[in-house]
Parts: sequence; structure tokens; C-alpha cells
Amino acid sequence: MSQPKTISQFLVPDWVDSTLFKGMLRGIERESLRMQNNGFLSQADHPRSLGSALTHPHITTDYSEALMEFITPPKASISEALNFLTDIHAVVNRHLENGEKLWTLSMPCMLDEKEENIRLAQYGTSNIGQFKTLYRHGLGIRYGRRMQTISGVHYNVSFPDILFEQLQQHEQDDALKVLSLQDYRSHRYLGLIRNFIRLTPLVMYLVGASPSVCKCFMTGREHQLLPLIKGTLFLPYATALRMGRFGYQNSAQKQLGIHYNNLDSYVAELQKAVNSPYAQFSRLGLNNAAGEPIQINDHVLQIENEYYSLVRPKQVPQAGETPSQALANRGIGYVELRAVDVNPYSAIGINEDTAGFLEVVALYCLLQDSPDLWDDEQDVIEQNQTEVVNRGRAPNAKIIEAGTEYPLLEWLQQHLDAMQPLAALLNQTYSTHLYGQALDVMQKRVDDVDETLSAQVIADTMEYGGTWSFGGHMANQHIESYEQHVLSPETLAYFEGLTQTSLTEQQQLEQDTSISFEDYLSKFR
Repeated sequence: MSQPKTISQFLVPDWVDSTLFKGMLRGIERESLRMQNNGFLSQADHPRSLGSALTHPHITTDYSEALMEFITPPKASISEALNFLTDIHAVVNRHLENGEKLWTLSMPCMLDEKEENIRLAQYGTSNIGQFKTLYRHGLGIRYGRRMQTISGVHYNVSFPDILFEQLQQHEQDDALKVLSLQDYRSHRYLGLIRNFIRLTPLVMYLVGASPSVCKCFMTGREHQLLPLIKGTLFLPYATALRMGRFGYQNSAQKQLGIHYNNLDSYVAELQKAVNSPYAQFSRLGLNNAAGEPIQINDHVLQIENEYYSLVRPKQVPQAGETPSQALANRGIGYVELRAVDVNPYSAIGINEDTAGFLEVVALYCLLQDSPDLWDDEQDVIEQNQTEVVNRGRAPNAKIIEAGTEYPLLEWLQQHLDAMQPLAALLNQTYSTHLYGQALDVMQKRVDDVDETLSAQVIADTMEYGGTWSFGGHMANQHIESYEQHVLSPETLAYFEGLTQTSLTEQQQLEQDTSISFEDYLSKFR
């Protein structure tokens, strides 16, 4: 099995210059629970004054009715993306009702003992709306509803074609030189993805912010977490429990054999999973005693989005396309980095240091050699991830790479050093200091473990007397930040317009009664 090169061998090719990155795009998706004034998960409907969660392009819901998701369009700079995300938060804050607030941590606010009180997201009576709710019901019976209350940040990045054209011209392999630009771009994005998977322990250590959980989250689950303070459980050196076995897990997915070595194979493997029955899910049944559907199907994946991964190849689907069909038809258009915790100290869940760092990491992963990633190496990577999730801040934390064991901090340092020239190039591209400053912030977290977000979350959870008290304190601070953010008349008009058009679009979908939901579902099944 080919192994990745040792870290110190990476050098930026001498033909790469800062002009090649002009035209990069980034978009951000941030999830946040709506929380009642008493700290418990909201039981209220998604505010109608924000429009339709089914058809609104920027303000929707994820698993539960209370789990909001805010989506920016692709933007030409980090500051534009963060400003748009701030606008969304400020708009939403104006429309929250009955003293509700946006929860500030990746791990959830208080949940009561009854799982059914985690309400499934509702999208109305159209077939697609009912289908989306049924999918969530299926997730609930497969994995439990608690798991679906976790929030994250997804960072989407694309690079301009000029960069891929230059990379292709400098290839030594003739087979790569003759690929179409679309196929070559997909080839390089898959290389980025494989390298990002190898580097997820670095991301988890540097931006992980979920070292502890509210005790209520672990109701009915066996665990080895320890009491930190009343109502809060933790592991002493944890960084990102959201990314470990208490976070998003799918036992069925281990057997899928989905790899990122070739786009055709990836698409075929994903589609096979959507069409392969899985005994454990078959035993749950398709319908309840009353004949009502309880999951879309009994397959390993109900739909492709059920495949939980740390990073995803993406292409914008056109009407009627599944995500994998869009990839097969037009190749990879951008990459979604998903291993990012919500930063509780930022009112929008992410700040420019994390954004700049993620873009440097993405470029680093794109430009490096990226050997195929097979199961043997994947097993080692998962060991590394588990080590950093559970005990990344331990003085003796270790990473295994290419058969060699490294002290974690030494491994982190080698990668940060290798990224410095790329931060300098991106600074030149955008006439900014942002990227260098972002790596300086990450360097401080390597130099002093108490500077990590996970260490700060533990210290502040102790100071405020528990997860809810800390999260509630930050939620109140963030409300002040939203209220101080100035929304221009144009921005207000834009969001008010989307409220109306999204409600109208949902209504139009609901008026189409050409096929019943039973027939719609049976056609899909």
C-alpha cells in the first residue's frame, strides 16, 4: 500500500503564484438550536415570519424543528461570507418568539427524557415536504433523536479553473494530462478530500470546541464520560466529542466501503448503499401498525445525504438530480469541510481565524501528493481521530502516520510550518494579513494547550457552573452582538422578500395534488 510522504517533504511548487487563487469561492452553513428561556430545546414551530424552511435559500431547518440552519451563497472573500452570515443571524434574532435564543455550542442545550419531545422538522403537506420529514423520522428510529440535535459548521470551498489548468499542465503523468478539465478538477478535489481526511486530527485539535456535554444528552446511553460539574460530563483531555462515538455515527456505514479514490467508484458505491437493504433496518419495518410509513426504506442509506462524512465532494444538483447524479454529470464543483465545531465565542459560530485556517488547510491538501486511501490506512486515521477527540490535549497524545508514531504536538507543528508559505500566498491574493494571522492563532494553540477552544470551554463551563449556564451566558452576549449589527434597508428588503416568496413557493408545491404521497413514496421505494 502506498503511504503518504512524510510531512517535511511538502514544498510549494515554484510555478505557483498568488494570482492563481483569484476566483476562489467560499460558503458557510451554520447550525444552531432554538432554545427556550429555561434552557430546554424549543417546542415551538419554526417562525413563520422567517418564511418557509422548505424553500428559503438561507434560513432552513436540519433534523429537528428547533435546529436552524443558516446558509450563505458562495462569496468572493471571507469577510463577505462572514458578513452575510452575520446578516442572517441578525435577521433571525429579530423574529425569534417568546424569549427564545440561539444555542451557542455544538453539543445541545437541555433535552428532557422523552425523545419524542425532540420534534421532527416540519415542511408542510407537499410530497417533498412530507418526504423530508419522513427521512428525519427514519433517522430517529435508526440512530435515536438525541444524536440529531448536534450542531456543526460546514465550510464550502472551491478553487478557480485557472489553478486546475496550471496544475494539469505541470503533471508528469500523461494519463492526467489528457483528461478533460472537468475530470481533472474532480481528480484533484478527490486528492484534497483524501488529504483532509488524513489531517482531520489537526482540525479537531485546533478548532474542536466540544470537550463536554450536558448530562441529559447521554440519557439511556453507556459511556465513559466523567462528571465535570453538576449536570455536565466531560473527558479531561477531550477536544471534539461531537466528532467521536457520541456524535454522528452510523454503524451500518462501516461496511459500505465508500472510498474517495475515483469519482465513478465513489458515485457507484454511494448509489449502491441507497439501494442495498440492511437487516437491522429491515427489522424496524417500513410502516407502523397503522400502516403509516416510519422510514423511507430499509436500505443502508435512505437517501445519499444520510452518509455521514468529515468532508464531501459536492456539485449543485439541477432539477430532479440526486447529489451523486450531479457529481456524475458535471464532476466535483466544490468541497464541503464538515469536521468543524461551532465556536461558542463567535456570535455566528465561526470567526475569520477559523475561516482563514480552513482555506489554508484546503489549499495545502489540494497541492500535496495524495495517494489513494484504502481501508488499512483509514483504520489508522480513525485511531488518530479517536485519540485527538478523546485525549488530544493530553501531554502524551500520539499520531501514527506511515507506520511511525509521532507526538501529536510535533506532528501538528510540522504541518503548520509547511502551511506558512501558502498563508503568505493567500495574503498576497487578497491583499490582507488574515491568513497569516489565522496560522498565528493556531500556533498559539500548539504552543499552549490552554489557548485551545476546548480548554477554554472547560474553564468557562466550570466558571459559569455548567454547560447550560455557560451556553446561556454566551447566548445573551450574542444577542447584544446581533442587535448592534446594522442591517441595511436593502438587506432587510431582501430577507423580507424571501420570506414572502418562500411561503408562496411552499404553497404552490402543496397545491400540486397530481400524485398522492403514498404513490410518491412507493415510486421512490
